[in-house]
Amino acid sequence: MSFPADDRLIVALDVPNALEGLQLAEKLGDSVSFYKIGLGMLTGGGLALANELKGELGKKIFLDMKLFDIGNTVEAAVRGLSQFDLDFLTVHGDPHVVRAAAEGKGGKDMKILAVTILTSLDRSDLDAGLIKPGEVQDLVLERAARAMEAGADGVIASPQEAALIRALPEAAGKLIVTPGVRPAGAALGDQKRVATPAQAIRDGADHIVVGRPINRAADPKAAAQAILAELAGV
Repeated sequence: MSFPADDRLIVALDVPNALEGLQLAEKLGDSVSFYKIGLGMLTGGGLALANELKGELGKKIFLDMKLFDIGNTVEAAVRGLSQFDLDFLTVHGDPHVVRAAAEGKGGKDMKILAVTILTSLDRSDLDAGLIKPGEVQDLVLERAARAMEAGADGVIASPQEAALIRALPEAAGKLIVTPGVRPAGAALGDQKRVATPAQAIRDGADHIVVGRPINRAADPKAAAQAILAELAGV
């Protein structure tokens, strides 16, 4: 049985360059409607690939830049990126960054998503970065609430925090996008806070981001179809 594309599934094009990204998208065909292009591909033609996937193939695009700088610079960067007709753009969740990004997007429909704490980090990583004491989940919740108050359209967070964020008063009408999603039995890679696709959606995520389990699979389309089958039951 073949399952249609589902916007809840975002496939991360974590490949070296735009050519390989386009080849992967062609393999996935109509199974995938939403793609994430990250910082790693920026110098490999990432923006050109975003234009091609959006303009020629009608796909939705999530540009994962995790912007962080002084307000004026963030505002200028977001204003420039808004011309590419993107759907999602990430910035760090510091309130001054979020406010600047919201200003920079102007009247465009592009959603500004705030990064709370990267899903590859745990408490020892935060200690090394001199981040204040506290449980990771508590810090994620605090950062998420402050970012949404500052004007973020949603947040990026671990699936393990999705339900807690969804319960925040500030989360009403906001998006929750979860990386760190791994189908049952898949290798964790560098992710430390993970969940299955179905569990992430049940816990309040609007979209899940899946990279290696699809883009490194022997049959990427079959891997995507397996996830679509799981989402169809949610």
